[in-house]
Amino acid sequence: MAAQASGRSGETRPGDEEREAAEGRHAGCDSWRSVAPDAARRLLIAAVEAFAERGFHATTTRDIAGRAGMSPAALYIHYRTKEELLHRISQVGHERSLSLLRDAAAGHGGPSDRLAAAVGAFGRWHAEQHTTARVVQYELSALSPDHYAEIVALRRRTEAVVRDLVEEGVRAGEFEVVDARATAMAMLSLCLDVARWYRPGGRRTPQEIGDFYGDLALRMVLAPRVTGRR
Repeated sequence: MAAQASGRSGETRPGDEEREAAEGRHAGCDSWRSVAPDAARRLLIAAVEAFAERGFHATTTRDIAGRAGMSPAALYIHYRTKEELLHRISQVGHERSLSLLRDAAAGHGGPSDRLAAAVGAFGRWHAEQHTTARVVQYELSALSPDHYAEIVALRRRTEAVVRDLVEEGVRAGEFEVVDARATAMAMLSLCLDVARWYRPGGRRTPQEIGDFYGDLALRMVLAPRVTGRR
């Protein structure tokens, strides 16, 4: 009740500005909006920030709860363990990036257009959501065996979308590829690495990075440049 009263009076509690900034950074990720209730969403966002900054093992539940403006005890109402938080973050991140990839792969045009669009969308997501992506991609080893297997299955579906596009392009005579699976993995690996080095305000915007990686994917399969792409 005291916390609610403080919020209504307009007073700022310790950690409020940091928490609001974190939520602002992740506001563009539609996936977080589906997490309910609000407290569970705030804890996920706080965990993303903490894991990205300190790493999973160095982060405590107290760190996460503090960033969310909650007590450590309140965290366990929504998540039984710190690993459960990581699993939910990994699940949301992989499902969102896979959804964007599938949508682009199912778009208009031939294999070249759709491959460029799909790889571009995947690369752009890893720039736009670089903090989440760093946690999703580089903290996998901290998941429990069952949760790890679940996330690996999502990653295989992601790989299959790009592999199928490459194989379609080969059949259509647009691509020249010896190993479609290895080529797809190489394309995805380039996109995953964006989360490691990308920083806001850099030389390229997320959209420009996506465009560049889409064109790069076409060069990898020896396809002609897509007309109109930079």
